[in-house]
Amino acid sequence: MIRTSIKILLIFLPFFLLSCDNEKETRKFKIGVATFSHETCTFCPAPTGIEEFEYYGPPLQGAEVLAAGDYIEGFVNQASEFEDLELIGLTSPRDSKGGSSGSWITQEAFDKYTALMAKDLEEKGSFDGLYLSLHGAMAVTGIPKPEAEIVRRLRKVVGDIPIFVTLDLHANEDHELTDVANAVLIIKRYPHYDAYLQGERLARLMNLTLNGKYKPTMATRKPGIITPSVFQGTGVSPAMEIMEKARRIEEQYPGVYVSVAFGFAYADVPDVGATIMIITNNDQERADKIADEMNNYIWMRRFEFAGKKLPKTEEGVRLSIEAVKEGKTPVIVADHSDRTGNSSHILAELIKQHAKNFCMATISDIKAINQLTEQGKNVGDEVELSIGGYEDEFAGKPVHIKGQLEYFDKLGRSDKVAVVKFGENNRVILTPVLNQVTDARIFTTLGIDIKSLDIIVLKSRVHFRRGFYENGLAGAIIEVDAPGLGPADLTTIDYKNIPDNLYPLSQKK
Repeated sequence: MIRTSIKILLIFLPFFLLSCDNEKETRKFKIGVATFSHETCTFCPAPTGIEEFEYYGPPLQGAEVLAAGDYIEGFVNQASEFEDLELIGLTSPRDSKGGSSGSWITQEAFDKYTALMAKDLEEKGSFDGLYLSLHGAMAVTGIPKPEAEIVRRLRKVVGDIPIFVTLDLHANEDHELTDVANAVLIIKRYPHYDAYLQGERLARLMNLTLNGKYKPTMATRKPGIITPSVFQGTGVSPAMEIMEKARRIEEQYPGVYVSVAFGFAYADVPDVGATIMIITNNDQERADKIADEMNNYIWMRRFEFAGKKLPKTEEGVRLSIEAVKEGKTPVIVADHSDRTGNSSHILAELIKQHAKNFCMATISDIKAINQLTEQGKNVGDEVELSIGGYEDEFAGKPVHIKGQLEYFDKLGRSDKVAVVKFGENNRVILTPVLNQVTDARIFTTLGIDIKSLDIIVLKSRVHFRRGFYENGLAGAIIEVDAPGLGPADLTTIDYKNIPDNLYPLSQKK
């Protein structure tokens, strides 16, 4: 009888095991994917509401969300290699009109989009995990730490499942986010080359976690340093060494993730400034030790990281003209502090110092563009305009020019763009909203030969380096601390809500 039972068991055991394998193969982990990203300059004049978030169209849904930017695309690509991950796009807002030139997000907008995400989570069934592509420097009226609040609100719907987050290098965050999210990864490069990579890394981490092979354990630190964006480029010191140290630790300890956010100084919020976030596999002691090591290292580099000085407008223009005379063309002048794109200070100073063969790329001036339209101007027409100098208290005064209209048409998804040529082969590109030029494509499209120019003025902090420095194009780079809503000298900003012990602001007390 026993032998017969054993024979029967041996006959059917392979079928039983095959059935278990098939069941395992067909097991799917359902992952919700959403994005709500905004870098909020709270000192800019215009709030960011529903109208701004829906300027380019209604909220993204389903498959649209799964193609919404490098972070998510990297996550989706890596997840496709794991047969057990099923991704569901949740209703998410698009990029807002004007980007970081928009001020405080309205609570109405914040509530609307978080509610839409929550509704999708409720209606689309049980989820095993949630991935949120956020920025980290969002500022919302009446909500001190909005990214943490997004996670809290969605956590109420999904319960105790892994919620993973990616952030921009300019994130302003603290322990409140890591208290409610299971894992947070931050990009390491500025200009931002590794968003796709961090999305891929997060997908691998999500897969390991859902399969019980990894238990994210986090430690968070705030070094107490606030730095302007223009000092944070990771191709120069000390930002380069800080991120290299983070990568070195990750290579030294497999399974450890070391993230550093340099912060966004132009948001008047309580968690402003640099942040360190460490993830280990169920090893709190190691997470705390690495967090302390990174915290101490960044603090030791605070003088060179946050205490630099840049030339003001007059000196910066003079230095750029001298560089031209030395043959270092094209000279790239970075107007890093202009958050609305409407500032006229550098244009006025170039004219005053008799600069020639330069191009302003760009000045945001919808009034001038509308004037050209109302006057029925066409390419080739002579025009007379007052440009810029009105959008905010730091924009300067309108600059009066006479010249010829070289271009007047739509450009990409933007409304009409104008190019006016004036003086001794000088040009100004007019756009309806802030346009942070990061590479030469706009010049090519507009028929401007940048290699023949002596001076190119860009409304950019660091991103311009990818298209003008890293390819060897720039003969010289002059970063000018012109008046604006994003100055390099943070002591000139009247903060109301930030901690009172941040370096270097604490030094002026």
